[in-house]
Amino acid sequence: MLKIYNTLTKQKEEFTPLNSPLVKMYICGPTVYDYFHIGNARSFIMSDIVRRYLEYKGYVVTFVMNLTDVDDKIIKKANEEGKSAKEVAEFYIREFFTDIEKLRIKPATYYPRATEFMNDMIEMIKRLEEKGIAYNVDGNVFYDVSKFMDYGKLSGKKTEELEAGARVEVNEQKKHPLDFALWKKAKEGEPYWESPWGKGRPGWHIECSAMSCKLLGESFDIHAGGHDLIFPHHENEIAQSEAANEKPFAKYWLHFGFLNINEEKMSKSLGNFFTAREILKKYSAEAIRLFFVQAHYRGPLNFSDELLQAAEKGVEKIQNLADKLNEELNKTSEGKKVNFNFEQWYKKFEEAMDDDFNSAQATAVLFDFTREVNRLIAESENPDKQFLTEAKSFLKKTADEVLGVVNFEKKEDLPSLENDLIELLIKIRTEAKQNKNYALSDKIRDELKNLGVILQDTKEGTSFKKVRK
Repeated sequence: MLKIYNTLTKQKEEFTPLNSPLVKMYICGPTVYDYFHIGNARSFIMSDIVRRYLEYKGYVVTFVMNLTDVDDKIIKKANEEGKSAKEVAEFYIREFFTDIEKLRIKPATYYPRATEFMNDMIEMIKRLEEKGIAYNVDGNVFYDVSKFMDYGKLSGKKTEELEAGARVEVNEQKKHPLDFALWKKAKEGEPYWESPWGKGRPGWHIECSAMSCKLLGESFDIHAGGHDLIFPHHENEIAQSEAANEKPFAKYWLHFGFLNINEEKMSKSLGNFFTAREILKKYSAEAIRLFFVQAHYRGPLNFSDELLQAAEKGVEKIQNLADKLNEELNKTSEGKKVNFNFEQWYKKFEEAMDDDFNSAQATAVLFDFTREVNRLIAESENPDKQFLTEAKSFLKKTADEVLGVVNFEKKEDLPSLENDLIELLIKIRTEAKQNKNYALSDKIRDELKNLGVILQDTKEGTSFKKVRK
């Protein structure tokens, strides 16, 4: 039985979809004005793993990740670079897709862009205005927080305390300090759309409400995002959506913890961040994913090269077993019968993931499994095909298809020219070692590793495997 910690109710709840086996899930995607940082990658990867595990459990998941392609930050970047906001957004959308593919994040069912749902946003704002919940001041439309009695139910914040808080920006047009923008009047030189309130563009919060309700329905199963989005973004989404539709919005709310550097939240505003693209140049996608899954998704996680290097070694242990299983299965002999209870390992993995996606415990199960299977292979010398096949199937279903921390692609699948060139470099390296030219030998090994080709020296010679870069 899968249990999920629901930020809305502040407790773990049994997961019961609104229309099982269908699951509708929405995650707040990037604002496309720059390459996303490794802290953003945590949310994207962990939501990917949640989605993968739901599919492993037999659910049919409609997964939506929005792209915010109209925003103050995009306009600022466009002005700095002398480009249009659309040009900036289009460039970073392309780069976003490049990076998430390298991180082995499964494509979403839909990637809605805010600019494509302008009519839906305007219609939702009009409904709120007709209900007396939104008000227009000179072309700026605001949401009246005092009209929504449940405001604060997600974050647990009280309106009186929030109004006294220094975080709330001062705007004399607002009736109340907490009221937020649904529609912003166009400023000179900014992109705009026609609306009943004049030329302007939507507020950030209304974008997600309109897109999620349009694609998933007015009530859906899971809404996910970073912990920093609980307030005000997700709180405001609830207020808008439930006031406009008079229905519960998302049933379960999942929030991913911060990624810290030196115990301080990683963010672009603080300038203490690395882009996912930069980290992918140093570490494999599998290592980055293992780094994330070895901590619980809700808790904070401290970033360091030492932890990523340890994750790379952890990936290597599981990957070596995956490669060994493939090699053993290619042997023609049947081998010796090995008795092994695979069912108990599936049970352990599922018990961990069923407990609020406890990927840290699930990963521990994978390492225990890897040690045990390696021991049995060594003891039996030539294990039977059924054992090998089932061991491979377990790793593929759990480590590969759910967590994405191992890669079952065979090196034979690489283009033959690439294979031949790698083998040539291995031959040159072997000759260099024989001639005691260790500097050249090490340089070839290190440069190949930087390209994602890992050399493995054994008594039989040197083999290689390619990891995703």
